[in-house]
Amino acid sequence: MNDIHEVIKRPRVSEKATLLHEKTGEVVFEVAVEATKVEIRQAVEKLLGKKVASVRTANYDGKERRKRTKNHGVTPAWKKAYVKLAAGEELELV
Repeated sequence: MNDIHEVIKRPRVSEKATLLHEKTGEVVFEVAVEATKVEIRQAVEKLLGKKVASVRTANYDGKERRKRTKNHGVTPAWKKAYVKLAAGEELELV
């Protein structure tokens, strides 16, 4: 992937992500399904200007959704990245 904005889609702001950030300093992002840990690390370092200590990822399959009787569909699959910043690096979440 060439563009950092294709790799990182958006930050995941939830109660779990906020508590994780307060406790361990990790930041949670929704990323492209094809993105590797190395690409995620490089994109975060370029975008935020912070050093990254580690990256963990989790893949989520799409869920089946039904409307009425005949309309079936599937929500898209997505990927979440837990990014731990290096020692001494902090990020203000608003």
